Amino acid sequence: MTSLIEFDLFAPRNKSTALIASFSDWKEIPMDKCEDGYFRTQVELEDGVYQYKFRIQTKSPQFEPDRWIDVIDPYATDVDEERKVAIVRIKDGKKIVDTYVWQHDRTPLPNNHELVIYEMHVADFTGGEVDPYKRGRYVDAIEKLDYLSELGINAIELMPVNEYPGDYSWGYKVRHYFATESSYGSTEDLKRFIDECHSRGIRIFMDGIYNHTDEECPLLLIDRNYWYYEHMHYPEDPANYWGPEFNYNNYDEKLDVKPAWKYVGDIVRFWVQEYHIDGIRFDAVRQLANDEFLTWLAQKSKNNTASKPIFNIAEHIPDTSKITTPEGPLDSCWHESFRYFVLPHISGEMFEPEKLKEVLDPRRQGYAATTNVINYLATHDREYLLRELGDRGIFDEDAFKRTKLAAVLLMTAMGIPMLWMGEEFGEHKRKSKNVTQPKKIAWPLLEKDQNRDLFEHYKKLIALRKQNSALQNDNIEFFHENFEAKILAYVRWNEQGNRVVVVANFSEQNYDEYRVSNFPCAGKWHEWIEGYDLEASDDRIILNLEAYQAKVLVQ
Repeated sequence: MTSLIEFDLFAPRNKSTALIASFSDWKEIPMDKCEDGYFRTQVELEDGVYQYKFRIQTKSPQFEPDRWIDVIDPYATDVDEERKVAIVRIKDGKKIVDTYVWQHDRTPLPNNHELVIYEMHVADFTGGEVDPYKRGRYVDAIEKLDYLSELGINAIELMPVNEYPGDYSWGYKVRHYFATESSYGSTEDLKRFIDECHSRGIRIFMDGIYNHTDEECPLLLIDRNYWYYEHMHYPEDPANYWGPEFNYNNYDEKLDVKPAWKYVGDIVRFWVQEYHIDGIRFDAVRQLANDEFLTWLAQKSKNNTASKPIFNIAEHIPDTSKITTPEGPLDSCWHESFRYFVLPHISGEMFEPEKLKEVLDPRRQGYAATTNVINYLATHDREYLLRELGDRGIFDEDAFKRTKLAAVLLMTAMGIPMLWMGEEFGEHKRKSKNVTQPKKIAWPLLEKDQNRDLFEHYKKLIALRKQNSALQNDNIEFFHENFEAKILAYVRWNEQGNRVVVVANFSEQNYDEYRVSNFPCAGKWHEWIEGYDLEASDDRIILNLEAYQAKVLVQ
């Protein structure tokens, strides 16, 4: 039994287009140009899997005028890059992506203020084990999800999983936005990964690359200047140019459409609805530089799901509170200044309490709420903390001690904490300058005592973060500061009477029976990291503080 299947291509300024496909023995099937800018044709097809592409008279300036070229469907949900064709699946007379059946859509997921995020690159997350087995796919990442649950992670921020050129990359030059990266596995594999995450109460945020594309993105071949800026958007900033940039200012009066808005809006709708993602990390927002579009796009992402909240995060370097106002455009921002000021404090390069206070309490920087910032010590773009310390001549036990101090700040500051994969057990590989060169994280490090101890340290802190709502709100007060001793103390609290106090020593000195004055509350306290109880008087507590150590006191 056959069904009438429609194929269409939006190319309003192009003269002619034809469909060529496996079902036509690769002979041209004419397509009609319609008043809405689409070329369309319908074909009688049985259920099955077919290959196809479009043959079009291009309007792109890199070709001769109206030259005939073959292009992959910009909306293709699966592609064969070797053969340069799109793949379409027909079932029950309709186009489908796959036949995956979701199992865990009803599982409760954490709210934004409860999040502990883990940034992951699928290819490098697995494959660094002792055994010789090749890994780096979604199915391999699924096998590590129980490890992430044990650590306490409840959100994963996936580096790009759209189809990119070649078999290995960070993925920030997308070629096919509706297709998934084939080297990671099938569309069903990705859905199963997301579903398995949801079954464990882990939300999934996807990296959205909406500023620029790969040079062979189909839209560039069809009609470059309709979707893209003709020249570099910011010629004064060539270091931050990563490829052809979408032109969100272009408006087609005849069709009453902004082409780039329409295309990227369709991308977001597709991923939210088809892959059940829980949010988007918007790459290169400073370069994209269009708040009106971002506001519209973020709202579109939220309008496409009624069953769960969508969380939209900006990568805007340097970070700015202007991107996360109550009116938007986005919900949160990567808090680059957190890392920028924590690092020199744990390395002994500076002690400026006011700078620390600014990043521990980002309201001082203009942010309105704890969910407006994503705090981190490392990312795919920034070196691991142990690498940074090693570059400063700080190694071994001393480096691990300072890393633990930084972890305390990360997990107790106002804001949402994020880890870069492997940092929790002391990965220290230098960031690759070649983004096409694999950098598998070294899982055998977990067998070493210091590394396992660091993992347990993170695990304890994450558990506290998730269990104690005093760390999930906007309440923070700095009550003790000793500039000469390089000690800073602050308290987090909630309206139910829970309190978490952090006393941090940023010096190379050990302090025996150090008196912490102005202590917020008398009575019995529990030191969370080492697991012992102690008493505070009306206005002070006495602590033994080692060099570069933080005490975490819970009441």
